[in-house]
Amino acid sequence: MSAVAAPAAVMLPAPRPSVDDVDVLFVPEASQWLSTSPGRIAGEGYSWMQAVHWVAGSGLYRPRRHRSHGPRSFGPTTVRVAQELAQLFPCRPGIEYLVRRTGLSERSVEYHLGMLREAGLLAWIVKGTRVSGGPAQASEFARMIPTEFDAALGIRTVQRDEAAPAYTRAVSGIAETGRELMAKLAKKAARKVRKPRSKTSSKTPAKASVSGAEQGVVTAVSDEVRCTPMQVGTSASSTAGTTSLPPESKLASGVSKSPTPKKSKAKAGGRRKLNAVGRRFQLARELTQELDWLRGCSVPRIAWVARNVADAGWTVTDVKGWLHLRGEAARVRRGSGLLAVLLAGAETVLDTPQKRADAVEQWRGAQEAARRHRIQQVRARTERYEGDWDAPASRAVRREVEAAFAQVREAASGGRRQDHGDVADDQALAPEPSKQELAELRATAAGELMRGETTLIRSLDPEMALRIFGERLVRRADQIEDGSRSSLMTYGHR
Repeated sequence: MSAVAAPAAVMLPAPRPSVDDVDVLFVPEASQWLSTSPGRIAGEGYSWMQAVHWVAGSGLYRPRRHRSHGPRSFGPTTVRVAQELAQLFPCRPGIEYLVRRTGLSERSVEYHLGMLREAGLLAWIVKGTRVSGGPAQASEFARMIPTEFDAALGIRTVQRDEAAPAYTRAVSGIAETGRELMAKLAKKAARKVRKPRSKTSSKTPAKASVSGAEQGVVTAVSDEVRCTPMQVGTSASSTAGTTSLPPESKLASGVSKSPTPKKSKAKAGGRRKLNAVGRRFQLARELTQELDWLRGCSVPRIAWVARNVADAGWTVTDVKGWLHLRGEAARVRRGSGLLAVLLAGAETVLDTPQKRADAVEQWRGAQEAARRHRIQQVRARTERYEGDWDAPASRAVRREVEAAFAQVREAASGGRRQDHGDVADDQALAPEPSKQELAELRATAAGELMRGETTLIRSLDPEMALRIFGERLVRRADQIEDGSRSSLMTYGHR
C-alpha cells in the first residue's frame, strides 16, 4: 500500500450496525395472531396498560425501523388509542368508533393499531372483513403482554393447564429488582393521557402551560422527576412571590398557623363526585354498552335524550325495567329517536324508588322466564333427535329427509315392499319439489353461503344436494369448508 492510500484507508467510517444487531422489539405479521403470538394474554386492562407504558418508555420499538411511513415513535397518541382498547370487553373496536373517541383520522388509527400489533401488545383473534353490500365486520383483538416485558421486570409465569395453549400462562411472581419499576408503571397506568390542547389560555402563565404540556407526554420509566396533575415536581421557580399571609381573624392566640393543604373533594375511592352532566354521560355510556340497539349511537346525543331520567337518579337497570314495561321494537332504525319516545314521561310515572324497584323486579322475572323457556326448547329438541343434528328449516328439504329416513327404516325391517298401495304411499310421502320450492331452497342456501354457513347444503347427502342446489353452490360450500380450516381466514357475521 502506498503512503497516499494509507491515510485514506484510516479515514473510512466504520459500517453502520444493522437493525438486527441492536435489541429491538418487533413481532412479524405471521406472529400477530393469537395462535402464533409468543406473548401471554393480559388478565385485565390495567395490567395491559402497564405493559403499554413500558413499551412507550423503553424505546425498544420504533416504527420507522420497520416502515418508511406513518408515525415516527410510540408516543402519547398510541397510548391514548391503547386506553380506549383497554376499556373494551371483548376488544372489538371499529375504526369509526376509535376515530370518534380519539379525534384522529382513519389512517392514523390504522397506523397506531398496526404499531400495537408490531410491538406484541395486540394479537388478532378475528380479522375484520368487508363484504360488498353488507356491513363491515370489526376485528377482534386479544390484549397481549410481550415476553420482553416479563424478562425486563423478572416476572415469573406458570402454565397451570398443560393442555391449554402457551398464551394462557399466568403470573406466579416477580423479582425484587422489578418491583420498583412495576410501581412506577402502575402509576402511569392509573393516569389518563389526554389529547393535548391546541391553544393555551391567555390567562394561564407561560410556565404553567409548559408544565401542563409535560403532563400528557409519555416518557421513559426512569428515576427522573416527573410532573403529575396533583403536584408540580419539575418547576424550578419559587412560589414565594404568590404566597399571601392569612388575615388576623384567622390567627389563633396571635400565632400564625403553618399553611396546610386543603381537603380533597375526591371520594375515598379516588374518583370525584359526578355532577348532573357527568351523571347524564355516565348513564348514556352504560346504555350504549348494555343495549344492543343503542350500539354505535353518539354518547352525547343519548345523554341529552336521557337527561330527565338521569337527573331523577335513574340507573341503567331502572331504564331496562321501564323499557320492559313500555315494550321494545323488533326493528330499530334510529336508536336515539326510539329511546326518546320510550323515555317520554318516564320520570313522572315511576317517580319513586319503590316504583322503579317493582319495574326492575318484573323485568328480571321476565328475563328468568325467557331463560327457562329457552332451556326447555333446547332440551325438547335434544330429546327429539337424540343428537346434535338440527332439522333443516325448509319444508321441502324436511320432506326429502323424512323420505330418506323412511327408506332406511324399511330396509332394516326386511326389504322394500312391492305392493302398489305401499309404493303409492311412499311416493305421496316424498313428492318432488316444485320449481318455486327449488328456487327458494337455492336462494336460502346462497344467503347462508354469503354468511359463511354450509348447514343447509351439508344436511343432505352429496347426490341429493347436487341435484337440488346445483354444482355451483355445492362447489362454493366445499371452498368455504376448506377455507374455514385455515387460521388466516374467518367467516361469520355480527
